[in-house]
Amino acid sequence: MPRASRLPDKRDDGRRRTVPLAAPAAAGIAAAVASVLATSLDVWDLPTEAKVGVTVLAGLLVGLLTWATTKSTPPPDQDATPAGPSWRPPDQWPPVPAHFTGRHESLAELGRVFADHRDRRHQVEEITSPLVVSMYGRAGVGKSALTARFGHEIADSFPDGRLYADLRGGGDTGVGPEEVLIGFLRALGVRLTTDPGGLTELRKLWLTWTRGRRILIGLDNARDGDQIRELLPAEPGCAVIVTSRQPLYLLNAYDKRLTVFTPEQGVELLARLAGRERVAAEPPAAADIVRMCDNLPLAISICGGRLATRENWSLAELSLRLADERRRLDQLELTGRIDKSVRASLQLSYADCTGIQRRLLRLLSLLRAPDVPGWVAGELLSISSLEGADQLEALMDVQLADCSGTDAAGVLRYRLHDLVRVFAQEIARQDEPEDRRRAAIERVLSGYRRRAEAAAMARWPQDWGRAGRHGDRDAQGPAADWLNAERLTLVAVVAEARDLELWELTWGVGRAFCSLCHSLRAYWSDWRAVAEITYDAAVRMDDPRSLGIALLERAAVTGGQGSHEKALADAERALEIFTGLGESWWAARAMRSVGMTLFGNGNVDRGQEYLIAAVAAFKGEDDRWWSARTQRNLAELRLAQRRPEEARDLLEEALGVFKRDGNRYSEAQTLRVYGEVLAAQARGLRAEGQAQAAADSFAKAGFSLDRAAEMFRLRGELWEEARCLRAAGDVGDPGNGLRELTYVRRAAEILSALGDTWGEARTQLSAGRAHARLGRFAEADATLNGAVRAFTELGDRSWLARCLRYLGEIRLEAGRPDRALTPLVQAQDLYRSLGNESGMARTLELLTRARDR
Repeated sequence: MPRASRLPDKRDDGRRRTVPLAAPAAAGIAAAVASVLATSLDVWDLPTEAKVGVTVLAGLLVGLLTWATTKSTPPPDQDATPAGPSWRPPDQWPPVPAHFTGRHESLAELGRVFADHRDRRHQVEEITSPLVVSMYGRAGVGKSALTARFGHEIADSFPDGRLYADLRGGGDTGVGPEEVLIGFLRALGVRLTTDPGGLTELRKLWLTWTRGRRILIGLDNARDGDQIRELLPAEPGCAVIVTSRQPLYLLNAYDKRLTVFTPEQGVELLARLAGRERVAAEPPAAADIVRMCDNLPLAISICGGRLATRENWSLAELSLRLADERRRLDQLELTGRIDKSVRASLQLSYADCTGIQRRLLRLLSLLRAPDVPGWVAGELLSISSLEGADQLEALMDVQLADCSGTDAAGVLRYRLHDLVRVFAQEIARQDEPEDRRRAAIERVLSGYRRRAEAAAMARWPQDWGRAGRHGDRDAQGPAADWLNAERLTLVAVVAEARDLELWELTWGVGRAFCSLCHSLRAYWSDWRAVAEITYDAAVRMDDPRSLGIALLERAAVTGGQGSHEKALADAERALEIFTGLGESWWAARAMRSVGMTLFGNGNVDRGQEYLIAAVAAFKGEDDRWWSARTQRNLAELRLAQRRPEEARDLLEEALGVFKRDGNRYSEAQTLRVYGEVLAAQARGLRAEGQAQAAADSFAKAGFSLDRAAEMFRLRGELWEEARCLRAAGDVGDPGNGLRELTYVRRAAEILSALGDTWGEARTQLSAGRAHARLGRFAEADATLNGAVRAFTELGDRSWLARCLRYLGEIRLEAGRPDRALTPLVQAQDLYRSLGNESGMARTLELLTRARDR
């Protein structure tokens, strides 16, 4: 049993007496003397009165010596406090950093936790354990600084002292609990005169000396729960704040994860260190510095310190230095100490990892993807997906990786902090041979190709060959969710495959990505960028078939964005390639693409020739789906030619095919065009004075469009739903003007969210016409001018001509023929250059009316 210089002694009066080790010795000597005297009384020949006197004298001697060698302790509210003129409650708490900033919410949260524990302790007698707060987070996030600040805020609540120990748990030289307990006991005034014994005996002594006290205990940089478990007192009046880089999973503890600064907090810290005037003079550079510091307080503090000692540096100069990722950690280091170096701080966390976790971190840092699902770790390490995800979770535990949330497909995604990625790349270049690095990345790229192709085939099987042309697919919804979840990562994967000159993988992933974007009509800028990379990869592969497919992919996105001339050149080149290869099915695809591009560019007559030929070619291939789809395209062209009856016949035949095959998606697309044809017929009937027939046709058109929009809405097909809404806004029913304008506005919101700039411009045109039908000519004029500017920027001359024609028409209706001439003349010139005779004829009619007036 260990012995201390003072031991507590409970008394019935509720007070304690501390007994120095000298007291029992003195009392024992006195008792011995008294005993000798008492036993000698029978020997000595003394009167009885004298013997009684000697006995009383011996008893008084024992009492006096005992009283002289003991002292009373303070009252219960200061239980076990050592006495002595030089002793004071220990205060080992570290000072608050001079430039402490932010963390107001965290301080308030901790304050509420401590106040709640104090209130419950006073109200509920059953609470017999101390408050333990476990604060964890990545290296350099500011856990110690926050602990220091909060400890000073609540100091008055702990009159018996504040104890603090750095456990150095981030390395191999962590402090053991025995060493910490000895230090704490000595701080409390316990004079350990002999060997205190092992951890068990020290623990008993620690519990004894903290009983009845109110002490705040700080345990900084703990490695795990085992390192601090024996350091927790049992006294409910005490409180413990523990910091660590990973969760400690302590029972009855309040766990708080401390995250990095917000950008605003980061700039504020930089300003406090470097000077507010310097930061105010270069706000963009300050924001860049904070961003490249990953919003990490340690990194920002180092940057602020460097700027403070280098008055000749501008913030832009430091930002430029940080931009070089290979030298970034050099800039974020003042000394080799962990509190002055991001690299040294991360090295401690890295050292805590197992060998497989370190290798995963190194390989994961080589991927450019913003985040990844768990299976990627399995591919990097050549293990199962489940095992790979487990290793990612382990990296999260040591705060080297983070969970970026659950994606649209319901899958957990993981990412590396920016500075961790830079740190791990340094080590990967040193420790991972180039062939192993390349092989690991290639496995991930192959995994993405397999998954992207599977999603694309499920989403749009008809794009991948005749074998997948029948039926609706239940997997179309999940495929769309998968693309929404993986879009940014897929773009990064395609670029990384290109830079590694893995051309087949580049083409494969890029082709699947384009197919998914095409089917969804979404992510236009990413779609176009990937289509360009896919084309380049096909050229490098020297494979004509792959090149032809890449040309069609590029034609689809460029044509969809209004670059009809570029799209036409690509589609015609693809047709030439497939014809030369004898690929009749792909040649039919290319024919259709040429026809639709000509139609989109206003060359209706040439466009119909290719579409008619494509329909015949698909029928020759016995491909009912592509034949019916191309008939729908031809119906749209017939509608533009003012031949609605022929368009209606084509659409009804196509609807029969899609209904028989159970292809609800294509059925809904065809219903949309059918509604547009019915609306055109209704407008014609109204112009002829057949009011009742026109009203019936307007109602049928609205029903068809509403049904199509609902079918797409139930499937989550936003782009197609927007097209239906826009078509509903173009119906032109005079009794439904306000509702039609509402449809158009909703369509604009959806297309804007999808990033479809061409679709937004097209919707502006519809909105202008809807305003005009309501007699709001000023709003119509302004909206159509906006559409003119948009199509000018997009370079779409066909739709620009149409906008100018509608603008002239609206100005005529508003009684301003003088202002109608200029846009109509411009439209006529554009139609002439495009060879669009139908557009020229319509514009000429309007020009004649304007000049006559």
